[in-house]
Amino acid sequence: MPAKFKASGRRWIKNPETGRPTTRWEHEHNYMKSQSKDTLFEYINNSSGKPKIKQKCRNELVRRGIKIAMVTKES
Repeated sequence: MPAKFKASGRRWIKNPETGRPTTRWEHEHNYMKSQSKDTLFEYINNSSGKPKIKQKCRNELVRRGIKIAMVTKES
């Protein structure tokens, strides 16, 4: 199974005529491969991010062929 970015959930399907939620829903999965590059970099640079998920983000960027360079924050 692919690596997850966050837990899967359900998304309610809205009625196209009224815009109100219906009783139908569809699954919404949040896999690493479906996240944008900006989202992955944002999570890596977040100070409150979990280290395990940060490593998953780094692995995904390497898989895509993106070079990661560590740069210190200048004051």
